[in-house]
Amino acid sequence: MMDALVNSNFISYGQFKWNITDTATGKANNHDFIFGRLSKFRDDYVKLVDNKSTIEAEAQNLLIASVPFVYFPDYSGIAHSHTWNNIDASTFCERFRNIVINYFDGFFVDCQLDPIADYRSFIKKVSTLDRVKEIETKIFPPNPLFGRLWGKLLNYIESRNAQQINIKEKSEIGLNTEIIRLMREILKDKNFQPENEPAITDAALLMAADGYGTATVEGIQDGEITTIKTSDTQLSFLFDKDPSPQLLAEEAEKWLARTSSERDMEHK
Repeated sequence: MMDALVNSNFISYGQFKWNITDTATGKANNHDFIFGRLSKFRDDYVKLVDNKSTIEAEAQNLLIASVPFVYFPDYSGIAHSHTWNNIDASTFCERFRNIVINYFDGFFVDCQLDPIADYRSFIKKVSTLDRVKEIETKIFPPNPLFGRLWGKLLNYIESRNAQQINIKEKSEIGLNTEIIRLMREILKDKNFQPENEPAITDAALLMAADGYGTATVEGIQDGEITTIKTSDTQLSFLFDKDPSPQLLAEEAEKWLARTSSERDMEHK
């Protein structure tokens, strides 16, 4: 991954080109990181002043927008900014993925970026539902961290040699899910151990919320159908638009470390 980010080649989508630029490496709290920018650019014509006249000139690789990010291999985590009109979160994830895959010529390689959900925000949203009608998850094997409460599900995924697991449950009268209680207990005590193993769908929901997949909860709120996605409650923090690589890395590492500790994440 580090090689792909430092030595990536540009890719083209429509009239725009994309690449990772301005890379720099360093350490934050003894954790290696790589800083870079996902840059969007194109060949275009610009107007220049030539003495008393204006002329058109071709500008190659004219920068349209760029998004700073920092990647920590130890956490398998990325913190990135976004620009509302040019590179939103979903575009960042997709183009980042495309660039990494392109570096390896698409040969037996894949790259997936999924948001880490804020437990508190997710609990707040799901708690407004009168009943949960449907839970749908898509999860991927984690590397290098895993959550203790979904460890049994991880063992199952690995035993099956699966690269992706999809789980869907549906009930008109309401599903029996303990996801709110599990998340609340984890936030109160990272060493929390339930009396029984979490149900497979609840474990998958936790796994998705921890950044290793996506999940959707559909339910009834005041008589209306409401859909809540883990991506709707993405963990985030405020920072400068044009950050120092070192300062961004230190802030991102602090958040990743706190989240890993709070959820009692372990290394494989």
